[in-house]
This record gives sequence, C-alpha cells and structure tokens, in this order.
Amino acid sequence: KGGRERMVPLSGAAKAVLSAHYAARDRNRPSRWLFPAASAAGHLTRQAFARDLKDLCMAAGVDPSAVSPHVLRHAFASHLLAHGADLRALQKLLGHADISTTQIYTHVLEERLKQTVAAHHPLAKDRSRGR
Repeated sequence: KGGRERMVPLSGAAKAVLSAHYAARDRNRPSRWLFPAASAAGHLTRQAFARDLKDLCMAAGVDPSAVSPHVLRHAFASHLLAHGADLRALQKLLGHADISTTQIYTHVLEERLKQTVAAHHPLAKDRSRGR
C-alpha cells in the first residue's frame, strides 16, 4: 500500500512454506517476483490476491464477506498487541508513518481487557446469586 516497501520478519513455519512454494515454481518461466502472474504487472496484484482469498474462503466454507486482506492485516496487528507486542514495533511492521494510525488497533485490546476483567475479577461477578 502506498508503494512503500518494508521488511517483515517471518516465522520458521512461514519460511518453510515459502521455500516449498519457491521450489515448486515453474523454472521455465523465471521471475523476480515471489508470486509471478501472467498479468501486465507480472506479479500477483492486491486485487487478484483479494479475489483468490474470497475463492479460498468459499472452498473452505467460510463466509467470504467476513475475510479480506485488510481483515487479515487487522487480525495480525490485534494478535500481536494482545500478546504483548510493543506499539512502536507494530507501527514499523505495519508501515504506519504516524503512531496514531497504529493506535486504532488498541481498541480491540482495550475491549478484550474489559471482557477479561468482567469474566474473571471477583468484584465484577454477578452478585444476584446472593454471594
């Protein structure tokens, strides 16, 4: 997005999958792209990725309207925050120029914190049972 490149670390599992994908590519049609395509761009475009993601959702029995590249990005950010990631590190991973853009993702964490307190704190429990 925005034509900016950034480096994002990959897990060992992600590296293994990408290595297998790369090894299985058509060697008769070399490309500098990780995901080459026969399109004018020469690579998998954002639009094609979104379309392919919808197709995969339908094949898996998942509502395609509930999944998009942006939803995946949001889930990535929310999972990192929920498990203690630093907001500045997340800003860099997402490529946000302004930290206030990254702070949008904290609302999910705040809501989860409220739910955690409501579910587990003894003073937040329902007192209507005479306790």
